[in-house]
Amino acid sequence: MKTTIALLLFFVFPIAPHVRAGNPGGDAMRVETLLKNMTLEEKIGQLNQYSNTFDVTGPAQTEAADRQRLQRVRDGLVGSLLNVCGAEETRKAQRLAVEHSRLGIPMLFAFDVIHGYRTMFPIPLGEAASWDLAAIELSARIAATEAAAAGLHWTFAPMVDVTRDARWGRVMEGAGEDPYLHAVIAAARVRGFQGEDLEATDTVAACAKHFAAYGFAEAGRDYNTVDISEHTLRNAVLPPFQAAVEAGVATVMNSFNDIDGVPTTASELLQRGILKGEWGFQGFVISDWNSIGELVPHGVAVDLRQAALLAMTAGSDMDMESSAYVNHLVDLVRSGVVPEALIDDAVRRVLTLKSRLGLFEDPYRYCDAQREKKLLFSPKHRAAARDVARKSIVLLENRNHLLPLDKTKGSIAVIGPLAADKDVPLGNWRAKAIAGSAVSLLEGIQAAVGDGVAVRHAQGAPLGLGPGNFMNEMVLNHGDRSGFAQAIEAARQAETVVMAIGEEAFQTGEGRSQVDIRLKGVQMDLLKAVLEVNPRVVVVLMNGRPLVLDWMADKVPAIVEAWHLGSEAGHAIADVLFGDYNPSGKLPMSFPRHVGQLPLYYNHKKTGRPDPLPDDMVFWSHYTDERNTPRYPFGYGLSYTTFSYSQVTVSAAEIGFADELRVHTTVTNTGARAGTEIVQLYVRDLVGSVTRPVRELKGFQKVRLAPGASRKVTFTLDAKALAFYTRGKKWQAEPGEFLVFVGPNSRDLREARFTLREPHGPKPGK
Repeated sequence: MKTTIALLLFFVFPIAPHVRAGNPGGDAMRVETLLKNMTLEEKIGQLNQYSNTFDVTGPAQTEAADRQRLQRVRDGLVGSLLNVCGAEETRKAQRLAVEHSRLGIPMLFAFDVIHGYRTMFPIPLGEAASWDLAAIELSARIAATEAAAAGLHWTFAPMVDVTRDARWGRVMEGAGEDPYLHAVIAAARVRGFQGEDLEATDTVAACAKHFAAYGFAEAGRDYNTVDISEHTLRNAVLPPFQAAVEAGVATVMNSFNDIDGVPTTASELLQRGILKGEWGFQGFVISDWNSIGELVPHGVAVDLRQAALLAMTAGSDMDMESSAYVNHLVDLVRSGVVPEALIDDAVRRVLTLKSRLGLFEDPYRYCDAQREKKLLFSPKHRAAARDVARKSIVLLENRNHLLPLDKTKGSIAVIGPLAADKDVPLGNWRAKAIAGSAVSLLEGIQAAVGDGVAVRHAQGAPLGLGPGNFMNEMVLNHGDRSGFAQAIEAARQAETVVMAIGEEAFQTGEGRSQVDIRLKGVQMDLLKAVLEVNPRVVVVLMNGRPLVLDWMADKVPAIVEAWHLGSEAGHAIADVLFGDYNPSGKLPMSFPRHVGQLPLYYNHKKTGRPDPLPDDMVFWSHYTDERNTPRYPFGYGLSYTTFSYSQVTVSAAEIGFADELRVHTTVTNTGARAGTEIVQLYVRDLVGSVTRPVRELKGFQKVRLAPGASRKVTFTLDAKALAFYTRGKKWQAEPGEFLVFVGPNSRDLREARFTLREPHGPKPGK
């Protein structure tokens, strides 16, 4: 029988021109033929993913368990392996499945390629600060090229979780607080990873995660429960996922949290109702690490068998690491509890992706050691990483035009725990980056300056964390000041101080939520001591989340938000510090004044008492000990030049549902340097069937202007752009008055007004 099936697969698949991976009809024919010849056990095996080695997102496996998993690979009962990397290693593993199992179905090799594979780009939150969709797409394209060269087919990215809480550890992995910005970035990353044809050997399948609302975990605590309204889910959480689906994302990963009491892994509403039903998603859904098994501690399943039933019924197609499916689905089907049609649908989705990747024609097509050696960490990729990194830098303060610095004369003291660090800039979720391979800030400055500049270095203090590693909790350092004297002396002797402070790479990321998002250890004490002897201080922040900067924001003349910028961090920062690149980044997330303001976001509701009442009465929505506003708002970022905006005008005072409105402003470079401005468009629906945000981002354009130059910038709005999830539970625009705003950030805006005409009949949703 095995010989007969093998011959059938050989003659039907590799040689027939109508079943090539790029042909949807061919994919379907191949998959249906294979499905008819699979046993129930083999089908369910395709829905099983294992990690073959110890991994940070789950527990280590015993030797006996490893032997069992190896045998299941040989028996064709594993559809995908996680954390097998490298052309030779993936070839060896693939051979076990293809050459030993009955049907020889190839496996998918998956890995968390989040912001690069070997060449590291900025962490996703930092990259989002570029607001440069072409750069973001290029970053994903290079990551895919390197990952595919290492034998991988599939990445668990992009993460498209909107979040409003900087305490949440995984904030570094997404694009911040705004659903529109998240959506366009999600689409760009999907295009970058998947290219135009998944059969090409420089592409990988993308995975939009975590479906859904993971970024709204209570108290910003990872894995915590989520309690949001349907309107928040539809209007704020789901748009980036829908954008990813519309961009053709191959897979979606569900999340650890519950919504309305139902863990998302068991949510039929989310997976079969919205994702596969309303949106027509044709790819497959994978659980997060053991999220099917975690239905038991969630308290909705009594055991792993019931968890398997709930997850499969809800639409979770592939089980990552819990073994719930491979251990229990056969019995559940044969006992009539789970219809085999659900299994077939899930398997069909998995096999279709394998066909689209070209794995049935050549299961080893990605396993090319020569290509791997040539592409990984190549000069071309590192040059791209440097360019994306400098586009991601945000200038927060620049009083008295301290920046840019002169690189031809003078003296610079490079101080701080991160000044010479070559590892922290790589960030968390660093895939296969080589530890300590980043260009440090000190190296970047030394490489940039001429012989006439004296550069001194002093660490001053440790970061305030350690010892620790990717798995262990960081230990606070409560006060090592032994290096203060050397740092103070270096600052006293220098014309300018560049001070590198911030967060350790693993201070943010999965499981790294924090209640205190100020700088750790004695970093602020070191900064104050340095500032006392030299007021010309430039702070370079390296961090994975918005921070509370309080005193620093008021006292330090220049602050550069540099995130964790990746392999070329030091060179990119030096490009900005010395003016070889004029910073243009804008914050994708608000920076709070105090952690007590969190969650904090610009597109909040106005509420019934939004503004101060007469005579400074206390009864309005505010704090008595802090302002409501952020320290730095969403969309904020300075430049070495200045820009002015003309009054906003609209093409019509009133438009219909089939019309387009053009919004105009003229932007002028009023400074002495060429620069790039990110012009932002916001809208407010003044009256809706449900309460509406004070403003919502609806578009942006990057405009580069020479000194004194002006450009007319035009945005187009239509009813689709004005639509939202209404009281009537429909996604549509409602007629009425709107404000439209244009400006450099979500706070400093010019406005105009227009009306969307009432169509025939009553106002929708009312």
